[in-house]
Amino acid sequence: MAAEFHRVVRSLGRARAKINLTLHVRGRRNDGYHDLESLVVFGGVSDALAYAPVGEGGFTLTVDGATDLGPADDNLVLRAARFIAPEGRGAFRLVKNLPVASGMGGGSADAAAALRLVAGEAALTYRAEKIGADVPVCIASRARMMRGVGEALGPVLDIAPLFAVLVNPRVAVSTVDVFRALGLKPGDAFDRTPHPDLNGDVLDLLVRTRNDLEQPALAVAPIIGDVLDALREQDGLKLARMSGSGATCFGIFENRHAAVHAARALRLMHPQWWVCPTILR
Repeated sequence: MAAEFHRVVRSLGRARAKINLTLHVRGRRNDGYHDLESLVVFGGVSDALAYAPVGEGGFTLTVDGATDLGPADDNLVLRAARFIAPEGRGAFRLVKNLPVASGMGGGSADAAAALRLVAGEAALTYRAEKIGADVPVCIASRARMMRGVGEALGPVLDIAPLFAVLVNPRVAVSTVDVFRALGLKPGDAFDRTPHPDLNGDVLDLLVRTRNDLEQPALAVAPIIGDVLDALREQDGLKLARMSGSGATCFGIFENRHAAVHAARALRLMHPQWWVCPTILR
């Protein structure tokens, strides 16, 4: 199968890291889901996914670079492929570069890449939120506002590139546990203040916004506080914040040189952490 895969591999897809620059919780709906508003951007670091239409029937997945993804048969890549092509067939090979359960939408980005590989541009027409809340925004992987449970996407936003460092302490954080720590019951409101519009400099917007999941995530994984403290000690930092439900945090720096220098310093101080300088856009 491996030789056949390499002969007929159809296409390669990038599953870029999704970063929630902001994440405002509006409340919890009666169906149990949370209503969110989030400004989402994407980094240059990504997982890689290859696809080839081989095999007798159905879809298969091989993963390199991660051992803690859970049952392969329940991976979001396979769920996405079966959702868009129930009678289809093919083999996927996923190279996992992003940490697992890290608040960067890695699994959702992988699923979105599978949709693009199997369906091409038609992937944009499918109800991708049925696969996962972050999958719709990951299909095009462009900066935009995301609302509701991820199904309501605003227009693509023209954001100046942000020089950033992503840091994950290699601690997986359960989104379910973080929302449980937030403590909202179905029907509860949290904060109805309108999310500011992006009308200029994105840093001006960021200082007027927040990530409402940061405090409950700190209760679940206190090491997130260590990551934020380490970022805030770096020269040239403009802002440090957690992404998504954690544990990945990002620092935005005044220029590329400052970001690269900070990443180098963080790797030396915390060699066990995953540290990646990148450009967010």
